[in-house]
Amino acid sequence: MQYHKAAHLGKERAQKAQMKLFDYTGFAMLTYTIKQSTGGFEPVGEEELAARMTRGDEAMLFICDKDGYAKAQSKPMPLDKGEEIFKKMLADGMQEYSGTIRTVS
Repeated sequence: MQYHKAAHLGKERAQKAQMKLFDYTGFAMLTYTIKQSTGGFEPVGEEELAARMTRGDEAMLFICDKDGYAKAQSKPMPLDKGEEIFKKMLADGMQEYSGTIRTVS
């Protein structure tokens, strides 16, 4: 797929994920919109899987595609608040992503 087309479709998918995560956390940053493939570029996937990352006493939440590309991420928050929100995301029917999260460092 051409870069421009992949970026446009990926941006739509990532913005949808960003708004969904914003509803849970009050802040969400757009992250990946495209990913490289053997044929060039492709948009991030349509899937909206809940993921979390912890470091010390902080947590960050993500919405990823099936390959672990984070389409949206929260800002760091206290661990207990992150766990509470993550459980709510799962209770609302989101599936958990448990692999390696590919996110902007």
